[in-house]
Amino acid sequence: MDLVPAELAAWRGMLRAQASLLHDMDAELTATHGLALRSYEVLLHLEEAPRHRLRMSDLSHSVLLSASGVSRLVDRLERHGLVRRERCSEDGRGYWAVLTTNGERRFWEARATHLAGVRRLFLRHFAGDDLTRLADYWERVVPGATKPVEPAGGGGCA
Repeated sequence: MDLVPAELAAWRGMLRAQASLLHDMDAELTATHGLALRSYEVLLHLEEAPRHRLRMSDLSHSVLLSASGVSRLVDRLERHGLVRRERCSEDGRGYWAVLTTNGERRFWEARATHLAGVRRLFLRHFAGDDLTRLADYWERVVPGATKPVEPAGGGGCA
């Protein structure tokens, strides 16, 4: 069964808007701070986390990457001194991703650029009621999509 024009336009519009926004924000952060959007996102989640650390599995869910994808990204951030891994003392198999002092500094340097980009590229197109409705639409599609990602809990590492 084919999609009717309104369905296809809504779907294509969401995909194209997301791709364009992510591309533009990534380009701006990279040009201004030498920090890709995905890297900024990792630093953001670690900055917000208790003790500035997350289990690798929780970080993977937060940034919407596979376990291997987040592992490669953390490898790059670790090489640049922005993140370090710590072995989980509870089970000895898992790892924490931990924000370093240098990573925290880089995050705060890039934050104003990121927030200005969010406002200029996205938020300025909507009024208060529009944003409330839009958030409600995202919740219909993916319940919990508008809420911060909470660590899975428990003291162990996975």
